Formats: sequence, C-alpha cells, structure tokens
Amino acid sequence: MLREGAVIPAHPLALTAERRLDERRQAALTRYYLAAGAGGLAVGVHTTQFGIRRAGLLEPVLRLAADVIRADAGRPVVKIAGACGDLRQAVAEAELAAGLGYDAVLLSPVVPGATEADLLVRARAVGEVLPVVGFYLQAAIGGPVLSRAFWRALADQPSTVAIKVAAFDRYRSLDVVHGVAASDRRDQVALYTGNDDHIIGDLLADLPGGLRFAGGLLGQWAVWTRAAVEMFATVRADAALWSGRAAALTDANAAVFDAAHGFAGCIAGVHEVLRRQGLLDGIWCLDPDEGLSSGQDAELTRVSSAYPWLTDDDFVAEHRDDWLR
Repeated sequence: MLREGAVIPAHPLALTAERRLDERRQAALTRYYLAAGAGGLAVGVHTTQFGIRRAGLLEPVLRLAADVIRADAGRPVVKIAGACGDLRQAVAEAELAAGLGYDAVLLSPVVPGATEADLLVRARAVGEVLPVVGFYLQAAIGGPVLSRAFWRALADQPSTVAIKVAAFDRYRSLDVVHGVAASDRRDQVALYTGNDDHIIGDLLADLPGGLRFAGGLLGQWAVWTRAAVEMFATVRADAALWSGRAAALTDANAAVFDAAHGFAGCIAGVHEVLRRQGLLDGIWCLDPDEGLSSGQDAELTRVSSAYPWLTDDDFVAEHRDDWLR
C-alpha cells in the first residue's frame, strides 16, 4: 500500500480544557480520517505533539487509534507510529508500537549530537522491530542537514520501506531523491512528500532517476481530509487543473501552519480548523503557551473562503455526530 501511494494524515491530539486526553474526540478524529478515505494514519508524530511522551500519553494515544482502526476501518489501513529519541528510546517506542499492531515507524532524525553514522545505526536497530519510514525534517523546527550518501545508505537498509521528505527545501528534497535513486533498493522504498509548502508540485513531479512521490504523509492533511483524498485520486489524471491550484494549497498551508511566524502556531492552526468543524472542543495544546499567532485566525478565515474546493465542511457536518458517538 505504501508503494502504491496513499493519503496519510498526521494525527492531532484532542485535549480537554484541563489539557487531559479527550478520548471521545480523539476517537472521533480517527473515525473522520477513516471515513474520509485516508489510506493510513501517522500517530505520535509532530502533529500529535512530541510532549505526549512527557505527559505519559504516548501509549494511550497509540492504543486508541489502533483500536478505532481495528473496529471501524473495515479495510486495510497503514498504521505508522512516530518514534524519537536516542537508540534506546526509539527502539522502546518501536516495541510499544509493534505490540499495539502498528505496521511501521516514522523515525525522527532529531538526536542531539548524533552523526549520520549514529542515525544509521539507530535506524538499523529500530528496523529489527518494525519497518522504518525515514524522515527529512525541516531545519526551521530542528531537523539536521543530511547528505545524499546518508539517504542512499538508509535506503540500502532492508527495513527501510519509505521516506517522508519534509525538508521544505527543494535542494535538500532532491538530495533524498538522488540518494534513493542510487540505492539497489530504489524500487522498494516509497517516497512520501511531507513538504506541506509544495504538496501538489511534489505529487506531479517527474523526479531524477525516474522516481515519483507515491503519496503524502502530511500535517496539512490532518484537516480537510476528504478534499485531500479526492485531490489525490485525480491529481495525476488532471495535472493541468491541479497544477493551477498548487499555489492556492500552499497559501492555505501558510495559514494553517503559521508560516508568517516561523510555524509557531502550526499545531494550533490545525486544531482551529478542526474546532470550527466541531470535531475539537478547543485548540488547547499540551504547552499552555502554544496557540494561534496574531492574525492567524483571520488568515484561516480568508483561505477557507477563497478556496472552497479545499475544504470538506459539508462532509464533516453530515457525519460528525456519528464520529462523536
């Protein structure tokens, strides 16, 4: 399924006003993504908030999503769990995910002081537990710069099944492509765009070495997911239409991810869209200082109005009560 391509939202975290897990709304979000037609879910990743680990919520959040998928999906769904930290922590989180029935691990590249060789050793150890989805994280939020040689070596590891390219940088994104293209396993490693600023461009691109992005694993697809699924189903068949809409989607992402303020309000922006649709009760984050930036609310209103084809408000309104059951 990963190689064929899929829409994979990065799952948010539903909290109460007291900043405790809102299990009812957390489950409703999972049901929303399933009903919208997502081919997979990524849970315990940046959009889920890395602070769930300190808050003791990693296991409950991973378990709840897996339980809802098992009960409600009625079809195969790729379950990807986020893992981070040093080798010992990453392996432990992979073992937790494996025990809960996850299919793969999205491995954060942020390990203070680690070399590329260290990251490859860690990926190999995690890969002994679950298949690995590599991750090029943008430098603006702490991602390291990684070489083409690193990506080739990661693709060469038999446990690597995909790579999420979220460098938010065309040059560094191409480094991943060149690295995978040079690997003997190039046909076994699926490329997924995580470049929320260039989604349609990535999906339409003819890449070096004859490669293409199979799909997307995106925080942007945590909102307006039904519309994203419909776009993904037709993007290559109607390239002229969607290439003409590429800048509009980037404009909308700038509002959701708060690009104007260095992505400070990116998680709150996702929450605000879901709150307006009635799926979340508020935009609370684990960090009480995290919220919408100045002007972000107005920007969300502007892009929602300017690009109605981007939204799925009617779809959510029709099914929300059932998802919140």
